[in-house]
Amino acid sequence: MVKRSARVLRALPRTLREDLATTAVDPNGQSGKPRWLEWRPVIMVPLVMVVVGVLVAGSNQYAFDFGMGIQLGVLFAGVQSVAIVIALYRPLQAWWASMLVMVLLTPFAANVGLGTRVPWSGAFPWSGAGIAMQAGVLFLLALRLRPRIAAETLTITVLAGLLCGASTPWRSANDIRLAIGVLVIAVVMGIALRGLAVARTRLVEQEELTAEERARRTLLEERNRIARELHDVVAHHMSVISIQAQVVPHLVENPSDELRENVEGIRRNAVDALTELRRVLGVLRSEDPLPQAARHAPQPTLERLDELIGNARGAGLTVTAETTGEPRPLSPGVELSAFRIVQEALSNAMRHAPGARVRVEIRHQESGVTARITNTAPDRAASPTPGEGHGLLGMRERTTMLGGELATGATPDGGYEVTAILPALPPAEPTGPAEPAEDIR
Repeated sequence: MVKRSARVLRALPRTLREDLATTAVDPNGQSGKPRWLEWRPVIMVPLVMVVVGVLVAGSNQYAFDFGMGIQLGVLFAGVQSVAIVIALYRPLQAWWASMLVMVLLTPFAANVGLGTRVPWSGAFPWSGAGIAMQAGVLFLLALRLRPRIAAETLTITVLAGLLCGASTPWRSANDIRLAIGVLVIAVVMGIALRGLAVARTRLVEQEELTAEERARRTLLEERNRIARELHDVVAHHMSVISIQAQVVPHLVENPSDELRENVEGIRRNAVDALTELRRVLGVLRSEDPLPQAARHAPQPTLERLDELIGNARGAGLTVTAETTGEPRPLSPGVELSAFRIVQEALSNAMRHAPGARVRVEIRHQESGVTARITNTAPDRAASPTPGEGHGLLGMRERTTMLGGELATGATPDGGYEVTAILPALPPAEPTGPAEPAEDIR
């Protein structure tokens, strides 16, 4: 304990120098700009009224009671008054200015009551304009800077005030106690209000971080779900490659050793890739909440769109569907994404637009396929649903993955529209006969 106290005392001069002997606006203060500073133009109006009162009272006191004359009295009172305004912007520098005025006033205060001057009753330097000025500066300083600096300035102010007033013949113990109490209350209030502002700022920052983390987690979950589905598609193609490579030597008369070796290498690489895919799928599905049968069901395509719409109608949704254009071969990823986008749009309509009529349009073009799902305005308010959905996020991820475009938004009649344009990525043509692929799911 003694050693610790000794270390603190040895470090005290350096701490005071770092905290107080600086030109920084906010030395060791809170990070960022306090929000209350945005109200400085509003605060300036009542503060100027206080400053005018301090200026008038201080000028009269110093010029006549202290016998300084009009010019010096107005100068010293002016510095004290302006210090309160400066404290809004440079609290530490304003405090130093107030301390300098207090020291310079001491010789004049010591002569009060001597000679022909009229005795003045008070407790220098904490009376009238002096206590109002110092309390205001300390309050604004404590409101802006960290509590340690506020405590240091309060201690120095009290000690310096007692020393400066020691030579005055008209000191009152009650006045001194009252003045010190006012200064302490001003600093404590400033520290408390600053602590409240810091706590609110940190709470807002934490809420923003939580929202960002929630959005990031939602995005990762959606990407994980998309990856699980696309892994099934990739695994199917790898199975086809393995089987085709295995039957190639049987389709060639007298195949050479080089051909056999190359084809065997292709088959071996395909089998190795399938093995790795099994492991990845096992990891992705280890926490999959879907039942076992649903996990291993084939991934849906647009061929099952009628079934999807039938299920939506069975759930009470009024749906009309229209398909235009000639269907063209699409890659499994495009087929799957188009189906999922329609599925999610129908789910959103059931949740958020009860009683609305939904129209599903699938337009096939040479450049790809366009899915447009619109619903009219709901005829009643939607029931609150627990949790936060992320269907639009999933649609956007699927569209972006394929290099397509997604447009969502409200319609003029109060409904909602989802339009997804997915570019055509035709599947590779088979190079030979293939047997049913091995099911690794």
